[in-house]
Amino acid sequence: MQIHVTSGAPGSLGSQALVIPLFVDGRLDGAAKTADAELSGAIADVLGSGEINGAAGETALLHSTKAPKRVLVIGLGERDKFEMPSLAKYAGAAVRYLGKRNVHALAFTLPLEADCDPEQAAAFIVEGALAGTIDATTYRTEPDKPIALDEITLVATAGEHEFDKRKLEGGAERGRILGEAVNFARTLALTPANDMTPTHLAKAAEDIANRYHLTYHVLDEAQMRDKNMGAILGVSSGSDQPAQMIVLEYAGDPGSSEKLALVGKGITFDSGGISIKPAENMHEMKYDMSGAAGVIAAMSVIGQFKPKANVIGIVPSSENLPGPRAVKPGDVLRAMNGKTIEVINTDAEGRLILADALCYARELGATKIVDAATLTGAMVIALGHAATGTISNNDAFRDHFLCVAKETTEKYWPLPLYDEFSTTVKSEIADLRNSAGRAASSLTAAAFLKAFVGDVPWIHLDIAGTAYTDTETPYLAKGPTGYPVRAFVALAEDVAHSDGTARNGAGAAATTSTRDATAGSADVGGADGAATTRAH
Repeated sequence: MQIHVTSGAPGSLGSQALVIPLFVDGRLDGAAKTADAELSGAIADVLGSGEINGAAGETALLHSTKAPKRVLVIGLGERDKFEMPSLAKYAGAAVRYLGKRNVHALAFTLPLEADCDPEQAAAFIVEGALAGTIDATTYRTEPDKPIALDEITLVATAGEHEFDKRKLEGGAERGRILGEAVNFARTLALTPANDMTPTHLAKAAEDIANRYHLTYHVLDEAQMRDKNMGAILGVSSGSDQPAQMIVLEYAGDPGSSEKLALVGKGITFDSGGISIKPAENMHEMKYDMSGAAGVIAAMSVIGQFKPKANVIGIVPSSENLPGPRAVKPGDVLRAMNGKTIEVINTDAEGRLILADALCYARELGATKIVDAATLTGAMVIALGHAATGTISNNDAFRDHFLCVAKETTEKYWPLPLYDEFSTTVKSEIADLRNSAGRAASSLTAAAFLKAFVGDVPWIHLDIAGTAYTDTETPYLAKGPTGYPVRAFVALAEDVAHSDGTARNGAGAAATTSTRDATAGSADVGGADGAATTRAH
């Protein structure tokens, strides 16, 4: 795909359509004003008729006698509430609307409000445009109208205003890298479990390491046994597919002892084990490695952006099946740190494989840890599909992360980790039990994980509700979303800034309150899963 930035007429580069932003106040300025004049007032006409009023996601397709022949007007909502991440939805909606109409070369104009940071604006537009191309029809021999995007043009002129072309070019390249990585994570998650075993996932990580010059190693089951990783081995015991402990490492600051660990749950298929799930929607359990996909994809971006930081990606990967050797309810496993775990529910397997991964992160020198997992159906009940539950043993680290992540298109919301939850996960015969019942189950799951991080600052991201969507939106296909690639990358870049300022200016002082850090954040049954039967 080609990406251009131009100060000239968008039609000069062969664009098939011009995309124009509009706000609900109906004021025509910048590119909208110019386009309206060239269309003899057609934009004003559709506004006056009520066909479109500028609400977020609204579209109106107009036709021109000049190139490009199509003009797509897309609403951005209220002008005084405009935020840069909305440009990703703006671009994704255009790609999906026009792509289904055989338009493959688009020119995007920017609202004047984007001039505060044209680099960031360009990045969001290109990232969102790329995200709009993915559909779940990857295995169809004859896909229905595939969305192909051959060319993106960013128009630097908006009426009499000229955006900084160099900043637009830099942002466009950033958006390309991030958008391609998000789509890579989504493609990994879309891949059926017969083609995405733990071994396949390890190979995908190795390919990323080779391509972007990352250090790679993987522990096989014999090596895990030598390290006393009994929790992940217990989960994998029901499957013929061997478990893998996958590690990607980027050393961007060799002189520093600081190391950020990103840990992603990699259950490539989750039947629930002996505590088997209902059949309905079980096929969606191929998505239970979305956290792992996010880690691998984020490491690919980090290898290209090259921040001055040390980052390690760890992916514990296994299948969870009810084979003859499968772990049974009542069995006791021993994790890498020696803690014993009574298995109450074999469908609470994600926290088991994460337990050994978190211990391994500490052994590898992690000074901060963030894990991401499609862990509990209760999280979908609590936050739906709008935001990711964010739980931590360190309030300052959590608030810092929330500030950094707010600058992305992803949404996160803080939840408490009270001492009572740690008491609830104590077992009568072992140190811990892997399931403590339905009450506050997302938080007791986090309390279980807390037992394996020691005093290392740690954040748990429960992406059960955000890793994939049940319905198609105007800007995104049904299926995996690419969470939490963007936030992982943003955090790694933030670590590289010793002054505590995020790349895009998101201040993250440790004293920031939870309310301030999350202002505006509102935009899968088994023990470890999504709502109803879609438990992970």
